[in-house]
Amino acid sequence: MAAPHDDEKDSGGLKEKNDSLGDVHVLNAQEVGDEAIDDLTAHGDVTKNELLDLEDHLESMPLERTIRIIRQLYKLNKHIQTFDTETLFKMEDFLKDDVQQNPDKYRELVHEMRLEALLAVENSPYSIVRAVVDPTDDQTMPALTLRVWVIGIVFGMIGAFINQLFSIRLPTIGVGVSTAQLLAYPVGKFFAKVLPDWGFTLFGKRHSLNPGPFNPKEHMLITIMANSSFGDSYAAEIIITQAMPFWYNQAFARGFGYQLVNTLAVNIAGYGMAGMIRRFVVYPSFAIHPGLLATLALNKAFHADDSNSVPGPFGRLYNWSRMKLFYVAFGAMFVYSWFPNFIWQNLSVFNWMSWIAPHNKTYNMFVNIQFNSGFGLNPWPTFDWNRLGYAPDFPLFTAVNDFIGLWIAFVMVAAFYFTNAFNTSYFTITSNRTFDNRGKKYNVTRILDDNRLFDEAKYQTYSEPYMSAGTLNQYFWFFAAYSAMFTYAAVYHHNEIAYSFRVAYREFKNNLPSAKNAQEEEDADDLAEDSHARHMRNYKEVPEWWYFILLLAGLALGMAGVGAFPTGVTMAVVIFGIILTAIFIIPIGILSSVASVGVGLNVLAEFLGGAFYPGNALAMNYFKMYGVMTCSQALGFAGDLKLAHYTHIGQRLTFTAQIVATVLASFVQAGIYNFMMSFKDVCTDDAAFKMTCPGQNTFFTAAVFWGTLGPKRVFGLNGRYRTILIGFAVGPLVVLLGWALKKLLPRSKAIRNFHPVAVVTGAIAFSQTNMSITIPSFYLILISWGYLKNRYLAFWSRYNYILIVAFNTAIAIASVIQFFGLSIPEVSIDWWGNDLDKACALGGCPRFEIPAKGYFGPEKGHFN
Repeated sequence: MAAPHDDEKDSGGLKEKNDSLGDVHVLNAQEVGDEAIDDLTAHGDVTKNELLDLEDHLESMPLERTIRIIRQLYKLNKHIQTFDTETLFKMEDFLKDDVQQNPDKYRELVHEMRLEALLAVENSPYSIVRAVVDPTDDQTMPALTLRVWVIGIVFGMIGAFINQLFSIRLPTIGVGVSTAQLLAYPVGKFFAKVLPDWGFTLFGKRHSLNPGPFNPKEHMLITIMANSSFGDSYAAEIIITQAMPFWYNQAFARGFGYQLVNTLAVNIAGYGMAGMIRRFVVYPSFAIHPGLLATLALNKAFHADDSNSVPGPFGRLYNWSRMKLFYVAFGAMFVYSWFPNFIWQNLSVFNWMSWIAPHNKTYNMFVNIQFNSGFGLNPWPTFDWNRLGYAPDFPLFTAVNDFIGLWIAFVMVAAFYFTNAFNTSYFTITSNRTFDNRGKKYNVTRILDDNRLFDEAKYQTYSEPYMSAGTLNQYFWFFAAYSAMFTYAAVYHHNEIAYSFRVAYREFKNNLPSAKNAQEEEDADDLAEDSHARHMRNYKEVPEWWYFILLLAGLALGMAGVGAFPTGVTMAVVIFGIILTAIFIIPIGILSSVASVGVGLNVLAEFLGGAFYPGNALAMNYFKMYGVMTCSQALGFAGDLKLAHYTHIGQRLTFTAQIVATVLASFVQAGIYNFMMSFKDVCTDDAAFKMTCPGQNTFFTAAVFWGTLGPKRVFGLNGRYRTILIGFAVGPLVVLLGWALKKLLPRSKAIRNFHPVAVVTGAIAFSQTNMSITIPSFYLILISWGYLKNRYLAFWSRYNYILIVAFNTAIAIASVIQFFGLSIPEVSIDWWGNDLDKACALGGCPRFEIPAKGYFGPEKGHFN
């Protein structure tokens, strides 16, 4: 850690402002002693090297300022589980009146709090951030260079093509951002070595083909451009379902103009929304974005020398650099991944418990790990890293709460299924399809008139639609998640939300023409501002109206995409969809950025869209697309802004790079929709190359329930599934239960780490998957976060994220090679190790057979 700068500007929050040390003696490292320092590091949130570095300038953190900073840190982090629990409890003790009035009686506690305050403002309050991000900045380092444009655009377009193409495949094949990050490094180094220093001057700044060594800011900007491009567009869901003949069969959906306008609309609107919320989910230090830390770790590995020794397991010192581990782990996983994915595929779906009694149907319903065939109660279900529900970059508390939710969902799905509630025993356990009363895939064309609207007479002669037990569970917990999310944000995160509003208001006032000067006096909200926020003040901010213009452009394009084509849908659906995002984006963004807890708006958008436009599935689909995708894109783009924030890249440079990458990716995505739909038997179970369109099937299923039939018919007073709406009441109850337990047991670590919304979202996962996808992930997170981080923080900080990204990158590259080199030419190895289990033989058939009369449920003409 670098010592603080001497000048006022760079020292930021460290500068003394009328505080006084008084008579309190400041302990130094010698007085504290090794034993005390070991005690400070015992709880695993700060390394010994970090503490010793801070000791050199501890006097810049006097007592009065320490109290003010610790008070704010405590207030903002009281309910944030990524902040160390032991440190939080010590802050509570420090803020007691007796400690502040008699600090000499608590010299060691005061000393530790000075260190914590100094660490928070000079670096970051969070060890997981300090592990992968440097607190220093070089403002002279070039960022958006010509080579960044070339590499970023080329990689972004290739990634957009691959990910969009294979988005309809199950299992999917995707190129992650880490792949672009990996490949960009040698290309950037090559350009830096061979290109001449030729350039030109524009607006007083020189632009060169070779501005010097390839640096971490350039590398991260390329990564951000790739991240802005790589996500497959949600517009493909509505476009493909509209175009395919067995769904809506609308010829205009195959037109490039229609495809491009709608793809651009959702992408641009999402970016505009991201800018509007950046002061809530990007700039605050508590907005950590845990899912981004692996990307930052890889960037640091390429550009930092970290070959010094760190203590680790087995009483050894480890001196491998991050880069060396990356190359070794990448090579090992690249080779190994060919076994579960090609040579010995039963290693991926290791269904060994089903092999014990393959003909016991009920037993196999519990232990089978095929996603739609069983509950997956298998203690070791896979040897395939790619089959993990999530890698060990999730915080331990998130994984534990998710796991609790998954077990609750297991009980609920089992109860539905084995009691035949809602006739669920006539289907497989967790299928995402809609069924008719014969147990077949629901044929929506049989209940539509010539204008593709609901026809009551046709409906009464065909069948009511039915859902599987897993889908019912999903809807119940989605309803709970929406009400829980707002309750949780109000109860647990009101301090952080109020903080962000105050800062945003102050920044708005400072930017008014009537402001007397550009910088007001220090605000109390800036006391605990971390080093990254202070460094970013040295760069020109993006005006709010730039983002607002983007939001309006997305809105206009969306309205054109609906109104200029024969959709039969009012343009108001676009406006209402974006309003839905605007209402929910801040609580969703805070949950996501603080704890990696994601709540999608898709079910709520379906519910509201179906209520607004009953009987009109397309209107509901458009409302859902703009309501869901604008929110999803906004959170993704906000994550990219956080990457730039952590690596100190100017806001306007990031804005420009993201916009260009997003627009170009939209053209690529729109350009291949028709190619995607050209595969033989595409979107059916017999599709070539497994292009079965799982996302589009789910999208269509939702359209039937929420759009064609409408929520009133399905969930209304006489609807079969009305009791599922109890989920709306359950969500707040779970949150309030957690709050009550915290009041009852304020010093309980377990209760502090209880996250009600994470429990609820964990339960949602048991819908299209089962227990088997989470069990191995949970083991790894227990080892990584529960053991290594707590005992060997320096070792964990150096190696955890880089190992994850090495494995993920190796699998991504191997999967692409395997697809083009083996799947397309239909190369395979025929032996028992690749004789994958037949789902029906191992419990994958429905529990009940269809009655002899050929259907179940009410008689025709008596449907709700």
